[in-house]
Amino acid sequence: MVRQPAVAGQFYPATPGVLSAQVNQLLEDARERTSRRTESASPDNQVGPAVPAKALLVPHAGYQYSGLTAAFGYASLDPACYSQVVLLGPCHRVGTPFTALPRADYFRTPLGDVPVWQEGVALVRPLPQVVTGPEVHQREHSLEVHLPFIQTVLPPGTPVLPLLVGWSAPEVVAEVIETLWHTPRTLFIISSDLSHYLPYGQAKATDQAALEQIMAGGPALTGDQACGAFPLNGWLAAVQHHPVRPRLIDYRNSGDTAGDRSAVVGYPAMTFTSVDPGGPLGLVPQR
Repeated sequence: MVRQPAVAGQFYPATPGVLSAQVNQLLEDARERTSRRTESASPDNQVGPAVPAKALLVPHAGYQYSGLTAAFGYASLDPACYSQVVLLGPCHRVGTPFTALPRADYFRTPLGDVPVWQEGVALVRPLPQVVTGPEVHQREHSLEVHLPFIQTVLPPGTPVLPLLVGWSAPEVVAEVIETLWHTPRTLFIISSDLSHYLPYGQAKATDQAALEQIMAGGPALTGDQACGAFPLNGWLAAVQHHPVRPRLIDYRNSGDTAGDRSAVVGYPAMTFTSVDPGGPLGLVPQR
């Protein structure tokens, strides 16, 4: 069974060649900007040897708005480190109090079919908070927009476990993440934008506070702070038991990209790397 694309031609190009060119250009732009930031950083702020990220926090708007910020996240990955992806996002179209699996073997994009990670499905399906909800996935964009990046950056055929997280307590979502935590070579991707439709200056201040809250590990964010608050809060609850170091690698909003500044949406790109229990948690600031 194949889940057909819902937002090709709207959030991203429907033509394979155009889509591939756009994703690769966004990744190239992100890498070039990252290189310039690194070259201009003072010695005290240089980033040390790369450690494979356990998770990404990346946005899910149309590529003209949030594609560059998402590309910063994906460009930071070492593709050789991962064998599968757990993709968690919010439900915009169909409300549910559960975490929804698709009824599909593949998710289709203009770049081809992405296999669903069946071993991951088997691990989480017995949990009472996990249901099979194809109707929740049918028109949802929060996971779909990441698939072309995954197809471009990670090895061909890398499977994905698509999970749409409904209104659930953080510890309930954290149990799903905990079930998958120790599977080898797994990358978690949390899909979320930040504030919505605030004036530019107010949005930047609101988003900065939300980012600092994420860096500190909580308390739980509200939907006004992040539209992916339910999966994000589940992640933050899970890492209370698995210490990670967060690093903000890009932030901008739609007023910086393709929209006017009277009502903007905020976009984060952040990595989380595992650290030894009791080790320091810290922010590597954006440059």
